[in-house]
Amino acid sequence: MANGIWKVLTTDIKELCSAEAAEGIGEAGKTAAELAKMFKEQGLDNSNLLLEVLNSPLAQVVGAGLPFVGMAAKLLAFFIEKTQQQPTLAECIFLVSQAAYLESFKGFIEQDASLLNRIGETPVSDKVKQLLKKLADLELSDKAAKETVNCFRDSILAKEFNLVLSERLEQAGLTANEAQILTARVAANTHRYLIEAWAISGDAIKHLGQPSFSEWQEEQQKYQSIDTYLEEQIASKPEEKVFAEKFTFKDIYVPLKAKPIDKNGSVSEDAEAFDLETWAKKLLVDEKKQDQVMFVEAGPGRGKSVFCRMFADWVRQNLHPVWTPVLIRLRDIPTLQKSFRETLKEAVNAGFASDDNWLTDRNTRYFFLLDGFDELLMEGRSSGGLEQFLKQVGKFQQACQESSEMRHRVLITGRTLALQGIERQMPDNLERVEIQVMDDELQQQWLSNWKVQIGAEKTSAFQHFLQDECCPEQVKSDLAREPLLLYLLAAMHRDGKLKVEDFQGTNSTQAKILIYNQTVNWVLTEQRTKLLNRNLTELETEDLRRILTEAGLCVVQSGGECAPFAMIDKRLKEDESVKSLLEEAKKRIGDNPLRNALAVFYLQQGSKEGSVEFVHKSFGEFLCAERLKESLEEWTEPGKKGRGFNIKDSDMDWEIYDLLGYGGLTAEIVQYLMGLLTTPAPSGKASQFRPVELFQRLEYFYQRWCEGEFIDMLRESLPQRKLWLLRGQLKTQELGQRQIDIYAGLNVMILLLELHRYGQQIDELKDKMVFYPCGKPNAEGQLDDASRLLRIVGYSCCVGDLGFLQTVGQFLKYANLSRANLSGADLSRAYLIGANLSRAYVSRANLRYANLSDAYLRYANLSDANLSGANLSSADLSDANLFRADLSDANLSGANLSDANLIGANLSGANLSRADLSRADLSRTDLSDADFSGAKLSGADLTEIFGDVKWNENTKWENVRGLDTAVNVPEALKRQLGMQ
Repeated sequence: MANGIWKVLTTDIKELCSAEAAEGIGEAGKTAAELAKMFKEQGLDNSNLLLEVLNSPLAQVVGAGLPFVGMAAKLLAFFIEKTQQQPTLAECIFLVSQAAYLESFKGFIEQDASLLNRIGETPVSDKVKQLLKKLADLELSDKAAKETVNCFRDSILAKEFNLVLSERLEQAGLTANEAQILTARVAANTHRYLIEAWAISGDAIKHLGQPSFSEWQEEQQKYQSIDTYLEEQIASKPEEKVFAEKFTFKDIYVPLKAKPIDKNGSVSEDAEAFDLETWAKKLLVDEKKQDQVMFVEAGPGRGKSVFCRMFADWVRQNLHPVWTPVLIRLRDIPTLQKSFRETLKEAVNAGFASDDNWLTDRNTRYFFLLDGFDELLMEGRSSGGLEQFLKQVGKFQQACQESSEMRHRVLITGRTLALQGIERQMPDNLERVEIQVMDDELQQQWLSNWKVQIGAEKTSAFQHFLQDECCPEQVKSDLAREPLLLYLLAAMHRDGKLKVEDFQGTNSTQAKILIYNQTVNWVLTEQRTKLLNRNLTELETEDLRRILTEAGLCVVQSGGECAPFAMIDKRLKEDESVKSLLEEAKKRIGDNPLRNALAVFYLQQGSKEGSVEFVHKSFGEFLCAERLKESLEEWTEPGKKGRGFNIKDSDMDWEIYDLLGYGGLTAEIVQYLMGLLTTPAPSGKASQFRPVELFQRLEYFYQRWCEGEFIDMLRESLPQRKLWLLRGQLKTQELGQRQIDIYAGLNVMILLLELHRYGQQIDELKDKMVFYPCGKPNAEGQLDDASRLLRIVGYSCCVGDLGFLQTVGQFLKYANLSRANLSGADLSRAYLIGANLSRAYVSRANLRYANLSDAYLRYANLSDANLSGANLSSADLSDANLFRADLSDANLSGANLSDANLIGANLSGANLSRADLSRADLSRTDLSDADFSGAKLSGADLTEIFGDVKWNENTKWENVRGLDTAVNVPEALKRQLGMQ
């Protein structure tokens, strides 16, 4: 490729170095002369390539300030002027690409002074000269030239240029990895300069059909839009203030650690934790895993959102434009579209995303960070939307790996519990990890950052607080290792609002509630003077707290993210006491006191016009739980309005629909609610929690709900009334009457299950608080309506195929399901720890990966049930019918299977260590890869009448007991175990 254009440079241009020769030449000739002079000064006057400027010290390449793109255009003009010939496409591209590549490289070096200092004065090596000589001999076809114009980073020239630059950078002192990354960034950024050079070359290449000036402008506008987006939406995020503090997230952020999640959705406790950012970096550039979605899970307050902010900015600084980060809060997506590509276009509000082909431009590869899959709006969660969304993302990532036009990557974060019930439907190309709590090293690093912000004295005092022997272990080992709670603890301790004695006698949930409760008080008192003068609201602290709890309820009912201001306003005005306070305050201050009051706490302008949202989701959930607690306590106040209570049944019925008929209660809200209800009242005050009365009133509602009383009302039904209320408050409301009715009933069921579990722990309440989901047994111990729960499961499909499982599945711990008919029900991955399923009919049910540890399943009929991967450790399955049940890979360690019918069951891969299989019938069972270590098989029947008992070399029999008394042990097995 040294012939043609560059032949002119190596001959005619040299003559232009003299002043005499330069007289009378045009602008193009002057540019050529300037280039020739620089080459001569660097001893490069015999160069065959423009790229040979890399042979000179790199500091001089930058310092000279040469406009390489403009120079290339003028050199082309000079070539035509001197030769009166039109260059070929390959010749033009070969020259223009070098100029664009150098311009891109110069831009990166100019941005990083430290990098320039490292490599600036290093002379060139012989290997670089050899690579340049090889490049000069490269023959570029017109086809390859066209491909270079379409996408430089994937072109032959990019590959060859990168070899030269990478070697030059390594020789100048960069590591191989640093050189590779910088070279990739230079190549990815070359296209924007290539198009510019191509466009401004004008008449010199008009015969080649170069892009028009307007087309170049469109390209430039796209790149400018990306630059603006990165500056305003990515670079700014780490610089945002932490709540009302003066310091930023960047000031106190520490890297997080994570552990892998296996295909069963479990995290191995033995797995070693790794740096989350390092994992993401490696996966992002791993060519073999371009089809994998990076899937980051964690509980609330673990730092998922801050990680997204920090990592997006790291990618901007260190990898763009190889990858261009795009940060999307999933709460901001109002509606899921038919495809993920359509959803992305709606979610990304930037000029570069306005073009229909923005995702198929090979010159731009986006790295989408989707934060908060648990925060998809109600439509996205209640009707299988999350499952649909994850499938869309999985297909999109696979399409990106298969298509040369779309090489984008996706990272998603969210709460693990939001996946309850849909794990089986999740795509198989998710690389799942779970963020871990801070270890000692990370906590100390965080405290060091804290020390820089608030000083050594207060930081030391806080450390003493955490080390105090009176500080509960759950605070030390759990709560103070979660980023959000650690900050709240440190901030309140700094301001004197938290003392170690406050936590005495609390459990983990109560300690967390104490922190959030103190946070609300802290913001409304200590920080209130900093944020808002009382004159702006004219409201007392308790009045403000009442407003905040209603805001929390509204945010949760709106989908858990943001709520319309008008919705909060309307609900508060239904409370006459609050309404009068707001009206009086408005008269005095002449402004909207509610809007001002909401600004007091950690609330901000929502993503939708006229809405507000909590800075962190956990605040909204806690305040929602507090609002629910108020109503639950009011429902049991003694009075004369109905059955000895201050609130009539009909009024309570409506309040249940109003408070709970919106969607499923989350585990976090239920945890906060039960903790708030059961926390002892302050000294001198009577507890407002009347558990027996509350249980009885909710049970009465549940019984009537099961009969369809509320949805079958002749006039306006309660579900319909709530429907019209939500339609007026939420413009995107998708729930119908049936969905509202289902959620109200299922949420009451959740509360009854929680109260049942609470009552069973207290002797004087055990007999008064027993919840029977299928109704109380009669005198003969039989259920009048054994199929009630099965009908509820079916009815719940109106909110999604797995509606019951997703809503109630995680709350079935210690549930009383004795004698219930659950035939064919889908309870996969349900939490049935310690549940009573004695004599239950669970034939053909799907209990795959369900947690049934310590469950009571005596005499249960589990024939043909799918229990593969289930946890049945220490469960009582004595006398159970497990005929043809699938127990493959199940954990049955320590389980009681005495007298169980296991004929034809699949026990392959099952863990039966220490299990009691005395007198169990194991005829025709598959024992391949099963573990019988320490199991008891006294009197077990291994008859091979209608089929073989199967086992293999991986079946473990170490320390098995009682096999010598087992019946019909196969001869082959006896020989294998040396029994004959």
